Amino acid sequence: MSAQLPLALRWPAHQRLAGFRPGANALALELVRGAATQPGTAWLYLSGPPGSGRTHLLVAACAAAQAQGRSAQYLPLASLPDATAALRGCGGSALLAIDDVDAIAGVVDAEQALFDLYNRCRSDQASVLFAAGAAPAQLALVLPDLASRLAACTQLVLRPLAEAERRELLRERAHARGIELDAGVLDWLFTRSQRDLGSLLALLERIDQASLASQRRVTVPFLRSLLD
Repeated sequence: MSAQLPLALRWPAHQRLAGFRPGANALALELVRGAATQPGTAWLYLSGPPGSGRTHLLVAACAAAQAQGRSAQYLPLASLPDATAALRGCGGSALLAIDDVDAIAGVVDAEQALFDLYNRCRSDQASVLFAAGAAPAQLALVLPDLASRLAACTQLVLRPLAEAERRELLRERAHARGIELDAGVLDWLFTRSQRDLGSLLALLERIDQASLASQRRVTVPFLRSLLD
């Protein structure tokens, strides 16, 4: 499974429960922390739009579980070359985090593999976290039994951070990289780029690389030359 689970042994350092800015998602953070560190907790199903923190919470839960001496696996179904094979070969961990469930909706073999994995994890008394862009009832699942199993989980709808919170988080992440984003730069970014957190953080990565390569300070003219 090492080829299928490239994050299993090196969870990205910025994706930790302590680094998750909860905003309106404080309850979700609390329940995910419990699932990561305490056996026998309720299974969770997280849904929300891009940038709401689904992947951050799942990866951070795996890191928290391993820090407690619990084995953990993370399955990003949307990016795996063969999600069906990965689901069939997965299991045996104390915590299993399954991301992008909506990516297999309508794929009968993959849905069946997830249904079988669900039952195996129940038998093993593992903790399981699911995440998708929508609630189970809104996915185009073709297996009614899978839909009912997912719907039986504790469901949590994640809300994106408010713009002021996204600005502050972006400023903090930039500062950690040695980049100072003043109010004018932030205003320009939020006017000219996608405002969801995932897009903003990806843009920060691009800005960081360009700034290092050119040895230039991050200003509005610099951003204009980079993005326009």
